[in-house]
Amino acid sequence: MQKIIMSPSRYVQGAGEVGKLPEHVGKFGTSALVLMSGTMMRTKADELKANFEAAGIKFTPEKFNGECSKVEIARLQKIVKEKGCDVVVGVGGGKTLDTAKSVAFYEKLPVVIAPSIASTDAPCSALAVVYTEDGVFDEYLVLPKNPELVIMDTDIIKEAPARLFVAGMGDALATYFEAQATVDSNGTTMSGAHPTKSALALAKLCYDILIEDGLKAKLAIETKSCTPAVENVIEANTYLSGVGFESGGLAAAHAIHNGLTVLTECHHMYHGEKVAFGLMVQLIMEDKPMDDIEEVIDFCLSVGLPITLGELGCSEPTPEKIMAVAVSASDPGETIHNEPFDVDADVVYAAIMAADALGRLYLGEY
Repeated sequence: MQKIIMSPSRYVQGAGEVGKLPEHVGKFGTSALVLMSGTMMRTKADELKANFEAAGIKFTPEKFNGECSKVEIARLQKIVKEKGCDVVVGVGGGKTLDTAKSVAFYEKLPVVIAPSIASTDAPCSALAVVYTEDGVFDEYLVLPKNPELVIMDTDIIKEAPARLFVAGMGDALATYFEAQATVDSNGTTMSGAHPTKSALALAKLCYDILIEDGLKAKLAIETKSCTPAVENVIEANTYLSGVGFESGGLAAAHAIHNGLTVLTECHHMYHGEKVAFGLMVQLIMEDKPMDDIEEVIDFCLSVGLPITLGELGCSEPTPEKIMAVAVSASDPGETIHNEPFDVDADVVYAAIMAADALGRLYLGEY
């Protein structure tokens, strides 16, 4: 039985690391396409331009258009060819980074990732989530390798909105439970191999850090401070969750997230916020003990993660809407089939409705 553990070649976390970006990028090329989110383009483009030029590296900045879609990837591939870029750099949020990874893959170039937020586990993975231009989940693009380098600049990350940081915790919160489901079902990871014990251990460490430091970190981030708890949660959200999901496996929580993308009223919610509710659904499907479920609910309530459909924007969860989510989430190619039991749309529908009812009970709405 083949087992594989995957990770970026190097992970660097610390204050002021983006200022050293040309030093890192220079190890891989001399002409860089630097894809930036709108915020990073406004706040960092001039500084990066000066730093890259001082290092003798050609700097080609591009603003990310907002969606990791096939159209956006193709647009950037054209620029890479026209400018003769030999390395791709992504600076921004999860979709910016996934787009940079996708462009690098299609152009067969090295990629350096510098997240501006700790909102997903996307930075470390050999995976990109591709959406339609309208923001509906399209496909997972499985890449042959992880990024050459991931740089987490805590000076930048602490300045990001606290909601994004909390969304990262929602994404990371599911990592252990999905990895354990994959182990229990003898399922496979995104690499097509089976989970490793190392990945499961990292996923459990990720969960333990969130439970211990999550609330402390959220409160610190709200004051734009970087405390030991913030450092720990950045590592959990990014590296531990990234390696944990990729080499441990995905299951129901992320499939529910993908299903929720069919509801336009949920499009304003962040990835990790939808994953957090997806985890609630997974725990209901697995009939976990109430002690386990309550620990997750208490954590979500403490940091502000959604536990109901209403909090996700779906204030009128009609049977037709929720069945559409369930059908999408239970597609034959979805990760929900890493659960250690048979899953179909009816099973998912029932679990979504039950999870929503439980969440409303804890919010005092039921």
